[in-house]
Amino acid sequence: MKKISILGATGSIGIQTLDVIRCYKENFQLIGVTANSSVEKIKEIIDEFKPMYVAMNDESSYYQINNYCTEKKYNTEVFVGMEGLKKVASLKEVDTVVTSVVGMIGLEPTLEAIRAGKDIALANKETLVVAGEIVMKEANKYGVKILPVDSEHNAIFQCLQGNKLEELDKIILTASGGPFRGKNNDFLKKVTVEDALKHPNWSMGKKITIDSSTLMNKGLEVIEAYWLFGCSYDDIEVVIHPQSVIHSMVQYKDGSVIAQLGSPDMRLPIQHALSYPMRLKNIAKKLNFYEMNDLSFEKPDIKTFKCLKLAYEAGRAGKLMPCILNAANEACVDLFLNKKITYLQIPEIIEECMRKFDYLKTVTIESILETDTSVRNYIYGKYN
Repeated sequence: MKKISILGATGSIGIQTLDVIRCYKENFQLIGVTANSSVEKIKEIIDEFKPMYVAMNDESSYYQINNYCTEKKYNTEVFVGMEGLKKVASLKEVDTVVTSVVGMIGLEPTLEAIRAGKDIALANKETLVVAGEIVMKEANKYGVKILPVDSEHNAIFQCLQGNKLEELDKIILTASGGPFRGKNNDFLKKVTVEDALKHPNWSMGKKITIDSSTLMNKGLEVIEAYWLFGCSYDDIEVVIHPQSVIHSMVQYKDGSVIAQLGSPDMRLPIQHALSYPMRLKNIAKKLNFYEMNDLSFEKPDIKTFKCLKLAYEAGRAGKLMPCILNAANEACVDLFLNKKITYLQIPEIIEECMRKFDYLKTVTIESILETDTSVRNYIYGKYN
C-alpha cells in the first residue's frame, strides 16, 4: 500500500486525487493534506480519510482546523504556514507526495519532499518552469522519481516506456485550443472573465483555465517538458487537437509516432502516476472508437495567442527568464480574474516584464524568490 500526501488537497487536482484514493482504498492511504484556507473542505477530508497530518497556509484557518480536530478528538496533527507545508511534504510515513498546489508556492515544499526521498507526483508545473535545473538535479541526487500528473506529460512518459531517449526525434504536445480557438484579436478585445472560464473539455481551477485560454498553460508545459524529458526546445512541438482524446505523442527518428489516448479525465493520469509501475482498473470512462467521428489537428496561432510564443522565448533564454514569465503571468491572471486588466493585457504585461527585468543572475532558490517578488510587486504597483 502506498502512503500519500497531497499538497493542495482542495483544488481541482487534489479533489480528483482524493477520488482515486477513495476508489482504491486497498492500494492507497492518505497520510497528510495541505490547503490554503478552505476550512470546510478540509473538515470533510478529515472526517472521511482521517489523515494523520494537516497543514493550513492561512493562520486563521489553521486555528479553526486545529480546534475542529480537538473537538472531534481526532489524532490529527495540524501545522501552519510554509513550514507546515514543508512538514507535510517530508513526512517519514509517506511514499509519494502529490504536488497539486497552483503557482510558485509549490516550489519549496516540493524540494523538501525530494530531499526527504519522496517520489513526486507532479501536478505543479510552475515548480519545473522556474527551477527546473535545481529540481531535476536534486531528484537525481536523492534518487526520487518525478512522475508527471499533467495529462500531456503523463502521456509522453507512457509513450517513452521501453524506448531510448536518444532514439527520440521530437515530442508533440497536444492542446485543446481553449474556448477561443480560431478567434482573432477583435474578438479577444471583448472577452470577459466568464467567457475565459468556459473550457470546452476539461474541468480545472480558475487559474489553469485562464492559462489554457491564452495558451500560456501550453507554454509552461513546453518548459516543463524540456526539463522532464531532456529535449531541446526545437524538438518540442505544440499541436492543437480540439477533441482532447490524444493527450500527447512522441515521434522517433525512424518516423514512427506513438500516441497516448484516453478520455479527457484528469483522474486517469493521476491514477497512473500514483500506481506506477502498476496499472489499476479504469476509473474513467473508456474510449469507444465507434463513437469517435473525427480527430483533427491544427497549427497554433501564436500571433494571436502570444503567450505560447513568449514561453518558448523564455525557455530558450533560460536563467531567470522563465521565473519572470511565470511571476508576470500569475499576477496578470489574478488581476484579470479580479477585472483589473483586460484579457489582451495579459501577454502585453508579461512581455513588458520579460524586457524589463534582469534574467542573467545565477539561478538559486534565493534569486528565484527575489525575482518572483520583484515582478509581482511591479505589476501590482502599476496595474492594480
